[in-house]
Amino acid sequence: MADIVVGSGPSGVAVASALLARGRKVLMLDGGQRPEAAALVTRDKLGAMQRDSWSREDIAAYTAPRYEAPRDGQVRRFGSDFAMVPGRETFSDPTGVDLRASLAVGGLSNVWGSAVLPYAARDIADWPLTEADLRPHYRKVAQLLTVSGTRDQLSAEFPDALPESARQIPPTPQARTIMSRLSLRQSHLSDLGIQIGAARQAVSSDCTECGLCQHGCPYGYIWSATATLNGLKLHPNFRYSPGMIVQSVREDADGVVLQGAQCEPLQGDRVYLAAGVLGTSQILLSSPLMRGRTLTLKDSQQAFMPMLHRWAPPKPVDAQPFTTLPQLFAELSDPAISPYLVHAQLYSWNDFYAREMQATYGRRLPGSAPLWKALARRLIVAQIFLHSTHSARIDLRLAPDGRLDTKVHPGTEAAAVLDAASERFARAMRLAGLHALTFARRDGPPGSSFHVGSSLPMTNAPAPSTSDLLGRPEGAQRIHIVDASVLPTVPSTTITFSVMANAHRIGAAQV
Repeated sequence: MADIVVGSGPSGVAVASALLARGRKVLMLDGGQRPEAAALVTRDKLGAMQRDSWSREDIAAYTAPRYEAPRDGQVRRFGSDFAMVPGRETFSDPTGVDLRASLAVGGLSNVWGSAVLPYAARDIADWPLTEADLRPHYRKVAQLLTVSGTRDQLSAEFPDALPESARQIPPTPQARTIMSRLSLRQSHLSDLGIQIGAARQAVSSDCTECGLCQHGCPYGYIWSATATLNGLKLHPNFRYSPGMIVQSVREDADGVVLQGAQCEPLQGDRVYLAAGVLGTSQILLSSPLMRGRTLTLKDSQQAFMPMLHRWAPPKPVDAQPFTTLPQLFAELSDPAISPYLVHAQLYSWNDFYAREMQATYGRRLPGSAPLWKALARRLIVAQIFLHSTHSARIDLRLAPDGRLDTKVHPGTEAAAVLDAASERFARAMRLAGLHALTFARRDGPPGSSFHVGSSLPMTNAPAPSTSDLLGRPEGAQRIHIVDASVLPTVPSTTITFSVMANAHRIGAAQV
């Protein structure tokens, strides 16, 4: 029998890679959702041409569908909803929770922002495993990703963020100006408890800076687990079977048995659940092992803080090659604000800014679209993340119809920590000529960061609602959870790289 991996997202391809390296046979299952044919036609049309050859009509056709749908918490790529399950299909009442499940090939890596950073040793000091335990698996995972970036002041805190071969994608003109100004003020930044460096991105250095990152790269330069999955398909011990949505799992004398909708039971030697925190929760809460229980997710609260810069680039930022991925990382370390790092990602121009401003304010001033676009060209946005200790928690129970009932417990410290961190980042950004609009900060609802996990945290002494160091819930020997569900906490820095490293660690273990 084969080991069965449920889910083809980042944790799924990471654990599958480790299992294959051990000589195991692997069967991977997922929902198999892909973009609609029309969306792929538009994507492939652009991908077959050089950026300079695109017409305004081509670009409008590619970007417009995202704005036609209501604001429903969905994140789209290629003008398609394929990557996310609508909230009403996962939750009995999706109000107040922006987290989404995925049944797509490649999972939520189809819509991620590509930011790559390991967890700092200080932020996982209370975990039952250490940064040294994860270090070799960060290196293995870095071989699956194409990580772009440069070594700078962040390298001492995050030494494994970049492989030796990493190259930096050229930063945008705005990002270059910010870094140039801040490089002259390092002592002031240190006094504020802040370190700033270039963003590490899971993007090919062949990137042509076409500016469509947030709509879906038509050239495929942004890493998706689909790319790694395509490589796994070439391995003789690997089999991929899309279209089976696993509903429950149990152990028997011979291994594990998986049950899906309108499918015959499927047997395997072991199962590795990589269905994402919502998919994995639904499977476990429907299974004999955990039926009737409540699982509690920990969130990493986020907020968006807009800032305006005073300088004018030589030509409009949208009239030259650019990317819309995170440009800079900023790490705030001050025990008076938080015992953990507060992480921020800085974004320069993208077309969402002008459209959002026009949608929000334009109706009050007819004909003001050019004004909002001009203002948006001077906009920099900081996305600020908190450690899960300060953030909301989300209880999950299985509803009678198989969806999830939720109960949100707001983070009582989140507002105070965000206020203090925002003020500190604002002071730091003033050194680069940025004016932070702290009054316009937008705090995300629970789950909106998608940095969520810890519903079955790993521990040295498994008890109900925890797992052991191999992701096995109490009472299980052959059921392993390898996605963010087993993280003991959710630090503020980027989540995907560490989830993949931990999944690889579990898959590499001899059991």
